[in-house]
This record gives sequence, structure tokens and C-alpha cells, in this order.
Amino acid sequence: MGNKNKTISFRVNEDAFETLRDIAEERDISLSAVFRDYVDTLVAHDGQVRVVPEGELESMGESGETFPPKIEVPKSFVREHERLELEADHLREQLEEHKRYVNYLREQLEGDDEDVIQLEDLDGEPDEPSFRLG
Repeated sequence: MGNKNKTISFRVNEDAFETLRDIAEERDISLSAVFRDYVDTLVAHDGQVRVVPEGELESMGESGETFPPKIEVPKSFVREHERLELEADHLREQLEEHKRYVNYLREQLEGDDEDVIQLEDLDGEPDEPSFRLG
């Protein structure tokens, strides 16, 4: 399967369009190339992209701040998350098994109408002696 290009279309107000066109002219590229660059950057950084003026970008590099921001997560947190995911999967499997069993029991109940004995039918004839327990 080949990699097929797709077209994205959206609307911007006139001021934003003019600004985008100025950016494209400043870089000496087409307006489409501006959007392609932005989309490529967005995909490469997993959706964590923000537009920053060049002056701020230079000062961010000096302060050691990076974008996208990165944080450290303790291994115990990751392990607990994985354990909970496995437990959730196990509980989903058990739920599905119980649902299948309930459906099986319903089918058995619906199919056994002939074997139902009413308690009134177990009472003997009126002239038969009755017994009491207790």
C-alpha cells in the first residue's frame, strides 16, 4: 500500500490569512508549504506544538526550557498503571464469561417449559391423606 496524500481544508479570517501569507513570503515558500511544515512538526511531536515568536524562542533556549515539556514518571507509577490495565482486562474477560453463562442459562430456561412442575400439582387428591412435617 502506498502512502497517499490527503487534502485538509479549513477557514481562517482575513487577518490570519494575510499573516500566513507574509510568513510564506518571508521564508520564500508557498502557503501550502507553511501548512505542510506545521503539520509535519505537529505529527513529529505528538500534537504538542505551539507557535512562539523567535525572540521568545531564543530566550527559552537560554533558560533551559524545552518544548514539548518533559517530565519524569517513577517506574512504580508505570508498573502500577500496567498492573491495573492487566487487571481491567482480566475483569472484562470474566464479565464476558459471566454474560455467556447467563445467556446459556436463559436458553436452558426457555427450552425446558415441559419439565416445569407446578407445586399445586404436587398436592395430592382431596381424598388422599396429607402429612405434616415438624
